[in-house]
Amino acid sequence: MASSVSSAALVFSVRQCDPELVRPAKPTPREVKQLSDIDDQEGLRFHVPVIMFYPSNPLIKGKEDPVKVIREALGKALVYYYPFAGRLIEGENRKLMVDCTGEGVLFIEADADTTLDNLGDAIQPMCPALRSFCMMFLAPGRFLVPHLS
Repeated sequence: MASSVSSAALVFSVRQCDPELVRPAKPTPREVKQLSDIDDQEGLRFHVPVIMFYPSNPLIKGKEDPVKVIREALGKALVYYYPFAGRLIEGENRKLMVDCTGEGVLFIEADADTTLDNLGDAIQPMCPALRSFCMMFLAPGRFLVPHLS
């Protein structure tokens, strides 16, 4: 999926790859964990989309695919933080729990023909280009890692 983003004088294209699930790199416990009463408040039941930008590292440029490195590191991290690879379920009296299924997290690679420097010093929610990224790619449960040229 290719899209164009513009912000005043900034115009660039973005290519999104197919979404994929990244699973823990090793087997994890299969269990159900109740959320604490603090985490299970009705007013906190909403999704916070996450978008992460990673600049190129000149020391590894051309040696390793940065998306592969991030994907593998995420899989390794999910071994220790395995509830993130599970699914929220609702139990008796609407009590939220995490079913630690090991299904994985949604991961979407994207390429943009711009650089982080072009987006400015402070990429914050008011940045029109960031808003466009979020509108194009983020749906509930998605984890997006764009890499910029």
